[in-house]
Parts: sequence; structure tokens; C-alpha cells
Amino acid sequence: MNDRKIPVTEDELHAFVDGELPPERRVDVEAWLAAHPEDAERVQSWRIMAEMLHARYDGVAQEAVPARLELERLERRPRQWLYGAVAATLVAFVAGGTAGWVAHGAANAPSTFQSFTADALDAHRLYVVEVRHPVEVPGNERDHLQAWLTRRCGWTVFAPNLEASGLKLVGGRLLPGPSGPASFLMYEGTSGERYTIYTAKTETGETQMRYARTNKDEALFWAERGVGYVVSGGTDRDRLTKVAQAVYDQTEKNGG
Repeated sequence: MNDRKIPVTEDELHAFVDGELPPERRVDVEAWLAAHPEDAERVQSWRIMAEMLHARYDGVAQEAVPARLELERLERRPRQWLYGAVAATLVAFVAGGTAGWVAHGAANAPSTFQSFTADALDAHRLYVVEVRHPVEVPGNERDHLQAWLTRRCGWTVFAPNLEASGLKLVGGRLLPGPSGPASFLMYEGTSGERYTIYTAKTETGETQMRYARTNKDEALFWAERGVGYVVSGGTDRDRLTKVAQAVYDQTEKNGG
């Protein structure tokens, strides 16, 4: 069989951008792009997006995955050990230069606000740098994504439509939360900026939105009906607030 007659796939285009394409297919892909200007334009836009993400997040991309985000720990870590680990992690997090906590609760123990926001920002920084694999379930499978996360998490997980805010659903994944599963949704704007929504169970019933910032990333936390929400994004607080408000309004309307 002549491999050059095999159409170029979406995965091959991504591999071409990432430099992971097998050498024997590179010439074929280059020829395909020369003959398909729409695909060539998409590839160029992915390259620009990748360069923007690397420029902004390479500093954190090499960091080790935080222990609390390792999925294999979700079922086997004892509850008492978990509370101690969260407290120790927050001490290190604050000592390492975290700034911008607002109304952060008792000084001698991490609040729900602090622990939720720390976990959410860790996940945000870990996955927004990914170009090929930022999520487990893509945004074009929205119904399946919502049903899967709802079944695994135990509450209604709703992926809001944020197109009015200039954001498209990239997809989502399952993460470990403070006391069980957590859902993680990612959205992307036309210029490559990414926002994420992290939700997990909490003993806090209801709270107003509360703001946090660490390095270049900002977050807004609130809780409703025993579920905590954190919307994380860049350094434009006004835009983050509008996105978070849209998430809140749609989640409330759809019983999230």
C-alpha cells in the first residue's frame, strides 16, 4: 500500500505541530497542507497558540504533579491523613510566596476557601499548558461529559455555555478533590486564553464569591448546596468576574 494515499488525520496534524510526527509521514503532511489551505491555517493557529502557552506557562509546566492531584490517591488515602496533608500543603503554599488571599478565615487552619482554591489553581496551571491532551473528554461530547462527571462526582455537573463571554468548551476531566472526586472543565478564548471550572464536595453550605490570586493566575470561589466552585483564569479580574458570574447564573438555572 502506498502510504501517501492515506488521508492526513487530525491527530497527525497535532503531532506535526508538536514535533511528534513519525519522519516517514512528515513529507506527506507537508504536501497535504500545501494542498489544503484550510488545514494549513488551522495548523498555523495551533502553533501560535502553543507558543503563547509556552511563553506564559513554561515556568510551571516542569513542576511535579501535586500529590493531591494523583488519581490513584483518590480511593486509598485515609480521611485523617488527608486533612493533615491539606494543612501541610497550604502551609508550604503560603510560605512559597502566595499572595492576594482575601477574607481567608481562621489564621491557625486552612479554610475551605484556601484549600479549594489551592487545589483548583494547581489543576489550572497543570493542564492549561497542554496542547494535545488538556482534557479527557472533548467539548464536542458535552452531553457525555456532563453525564459522566455527574455519575462519578455525585452531583449535577453542568458545563455552561460561555460563548457570550468569548469562550468555547475545550472539554473536561475527573480529578481527586478534598474528600472525593472533583470535576474540571476547561474553556478557551479566540486568543488562546484559558479558563477552568473546578468543583468538588464541601461541608460549606453557601458562600459569596471570594477572590484569590497567586502569581499570574486568579480565581473566584463560592459554594452552593454543599458543592464548592472555583473559576480560574488570567490576570484580568474584571473579565474573570464576568466569566464566574456567567458560570454561577447558568449553574443555578440548570440545577448544578
